[in-house]
Amino acid sequence: MIRSQNTKADLTIKASNLNGFTSNGKALIGDKAFEYYNSRNGKDYIQIPYKEIDYISAEVLFGKKIVRFAIHTKANGTFKFSTRDNKKTLRAINKYVDSEKLRRSLSFIELMKRGVKNLIKKIKEQIK
Repeated sequence: MIRSQNTKADLTIKASNLNGFTSNGKALIGDKAFEYYNSRNGKDYIQIPYKEIDYISAEVLFGKKIVRFAIHTKANGTFKFSTRDNKKTLRAINKYVDSEKLRRSLSFIELMKRGVKNLIKKIKEQIK
């Protein structure tokens, strides 16, 4: 039986785990950890204590809609999720994680600009 790390649940919401094969389940935001439980497989769950979170990046479209978010941990890598209401989920997490750790990820255009700048920089270095 899976045992929750939380003593109190602030929000339970339908969610999708976007790591590898996509799975659907529930995300639980509590007082000690972010938890995800697969609805079909009870053995498929993710528990991330807030003290292990390095930062959280959110993908924002058109400056308003949060499509998905990724939790970057200090030791175990990155976990990507999407919930029914990502903004509400991140607000619930923000109670326990510093606002400095919540970041907006780069857009596609920003990534392309950065790539072109780095490419030009490398070409200039090769010419010298």
